[in-house]
Amino acid sequence: MSSHREAPAIAKDPVADSTDLYAFISPDAPHTVTLIANYIPLEGPDGGPNFFEFGDDVRYAIYIDNDGDAKPDVTYRFHFQTEIKNPNTFLYNTGPISSLDSASWNRPQFYSVTRATDGGETTLGEHLACPPCNVGPRSTPSYAALAQSAIHNLTRSHGKVFAGQRQEGFYVDLGSIFDLGALRPFQNLHLIPLPAVGGVNGTKHLNVHAIALQVPISDLTRDGSSSFGGVGDPNAVAKR
Repeated sequence: MSSHREAPAIAKDPVADSTDLYAFISPDAPHTVTLIANYIPLEGPDGGPNFFEFGDDVRYAIYIDNDGDAKPDVTYRFHFQTEIKNPNTFLYNTGPISSLDSASWNRPQFYSVTRATDGGETTLGEHLACPPCNVGPRSTPSYAALAQSAIHNLTRSHGKVFAGQRQEGFYVDLGSIFDLGALRPFQNLHLIPLPAVGGVNGTKHLNVHAIALQVPISDLTRDGSSSFGGVGDPNAVAKR
């Protein structure tokens, strides 16, 4: 699904505005499912000096309904906290950010992860570091390594988590769709016709803030089994 600033009220609170939610069996761990919830639509990558962040005053959550009653059976909650290292400057960083604990990164963010069910709530991770935004080759010279180091293992065998800025992966021609509901390849058929042309990916050079969570398949199955009818179990044998 996709929602990029369509709802007027939440568009005024972009740090709480969700865009897309993805769910798929993890290619690197087929006994798990990867859930990706994206927030803060249409982030310009050069949007400094106040680079984009999760909201400290927003409770982010991923709800899982595994029995089809439209009520959450498993809830993962995320709470973020920004820590200001130097209150005497407004700058995001004052030198290269070489690691997640770099002294030159002035606004690092950390977060906690909790898992809630009818049986109670369990903390799976605390003070987990987000990566910085990809400011540029001088400020974040080894950004891929920084992002990799922000992938954290959760306790109690509940998978992995990442929270930070990522390139938008949803292809959508926003410029055409919201220009009186046109699709460029078919706009010759519009009530206000123009020559048909190829679509334009309006999000191609933009970012979002993503929460990526890798959880056991058993979280998503009605009976708590670790596979979807054999799919996801590397040792499963297809049956007829």
